[in-house]
Amino acid sequence: MTLPDPFTIVRPAYGSGSLADLLPSISAVLGVPGAADVLGLDLEGVDRVAVLLVDGLGAYQMQEAALHAPILGQWAGRTLTSGFPSTTPVSLATLGTGTPPGQHGILGFTVRKPDGGVLNHIQWGKDPDPATWQPMPTRFELARAAGVRSTLVTKPSFRGSGLTVACYRGTSFVGADDPQALSAGMLGALSQPGIVYGYHPDLDHHGHGSGVGSPEWIDAAAGVGKLISRLVTGLPAGAALLVTADHGQLNIPDAGRIDLAADPGLSAGVVGVAGEPRMRHLYVAPGAADGAVAAYRDFLGQNGLVMTREEAVASGLFGAVAPGHRERIGDVVVACLGTTVLTAGGWEPPSVAKLVAYHGSLTAIEMTVPLLSFVAGPR
Repeated sequence: MTLPDPFTIVRPAYGSGSLADLLPSISAVLGVPGAADVLGLDLEGVDRVAVLLVDGLGAYQMQEAALHAPILGQWAGRTLTSGFPSTTPVSLATLGTGTPPGQHGILGFTVRKPDGGVLNHIQWGKDPDPATWQPMPTRFELARAAGVRSTLVTKPSFRGSGLTVACYRGTSFVGADDPQALSAGMLGALSQPGIVYGYHPDLDHHGHGSGVGSPEWIDAAAGVGKLISRLVTGLPAGAALLVTADHGQLNIPDAGRIDLAADPGLSAGVVGVAGEPRMRHLYVAPGAADGAVAAYRDFLGQNGLVMTREEAVASGLFGAVAPGHRERIGDVVVACLGTTVLTAGGWEPPSVAKLVAYHGSLTAIEMTVPLLSFVAGPR
């Protein structure tokens, strides 16, 4: 993979090379009517496809991860972009629905609800109703309607969560507590034609908690290699395995950490904060948006891209935004660049400011994910 400078701004490649295009392309390979293989997956003769999403395995982490998981360096791969923001719930919904975030409505790690409360999509239960909050049919539902079965293999604790229902409705659920169970569940589901989707969270977890390149992260990378090796070894004839990710990560030094709540110039007029430290949704008092934009642009300079809601929607970064989803976007949107983050003391748990690695913004290191493929022999 040839990659640009990691801090280059990368726009989502909706419709040509993003996570939104993966399941539609797989669906086309498996004969789902109306689906188009815009990615050109070259999976002739395949009647079952497994997708393993390794949380946090961005394209820029691949080279280091391959030192500890050699199988990652043995495949010729390509890259896709995540959607925007480059964060887990947005990416999972973008992949699961095959649509940009502006259509499915999951527009940040957290966003403001109509009642003024903040919805954390990772801790989402039944309120708001997932089918209403995320109204698009999933690609698994569309496949099922065409007679193509789909299976989800992930942590048992994720069964029935708001995010699971929003992203994966239409699948059969298989619980897997650990990587061994994950590979067994995916291979078991591949005994029949269809789509099998597996989710592996460990690399992202240790990147956030200990940092990319830390001993804990290295152990997790080695575990990813073992997981993929088991899948490749057990892949039945007529099957393909695709490995991708939801985003990359970067370690943030102490000097790059800014608490917006502690700076009167940055907190003036702000009545609500959502998103995450690399991509903030700021909700402001009536008439305060222009002042907030000016304050953040002046403070961040080249270390941030600051937009009003209207500018963010017009930019196309979310794709076309459905009218019912617009108010979820902050009155002011701040995408941090370089090695800057905006923490938000008092607005979110203190643990968020103590993470080592972050993601969510528009830099190449966050936005660029790998797409690796392995195809077993014909049936």
